[in-house]
Amino acid sequence: MKIRATPEELAAIKFAMEKEEMPRVYKRYQALYLFLSGKTCKEVSSLIGLTDITVCNIHRAYKKSGLAVIPDKSIPGRPSRLTPQQLNELKQVILNNMPSDVGLVTNLPWTANLIAEYIKRKYDYTYSIRGITGMLERLGFIYVRPTYVLAPANQIK
Repeated sequence: MKIRATPEELAAIKFAMEKEEMPRVYKRYQALYLFLSGKTCKEVSSLIGLTDITVCNIHRAYKKSGLAVIPDKSIPGRPSRLTPQQLNELKQVILNNMPSDVGLVTNLPWTANLIAEYIKRKYDYTYSIRGITGMLERLGFIYVRPTYVLAPANQIK
């Protein structure tokens, strides 16, 4: 067993690992810690559930750039189908109108389903409910799932 790091480096990795909340990133810190503690890539991969190539890549990235490369980079995802102008227009419609004002047959306030239906009618794009809630978040809205309140119990009984 060959230790590949100083005690200070191992302590820094252990500290970062203990602070980490994302399981995926925690697993990377753990792999790096075990590898630098003297285990082989194959041993670490069998213990943690990563491939040995991934363990070696984590170590290589760490040697090149330090601990900053271990956490996840943001994953951009697919670009929006709506243009920035259309998104702004949609935001104004949601803020200033009720669904019934724009031709949707309902007396309810805006829901993710109604927004998806409006986008389908207006722009001919289909969005999932998850896509709508993500879009609302990016537009600065807070999406709250509806909760149901029971009617008060009859006091006479």
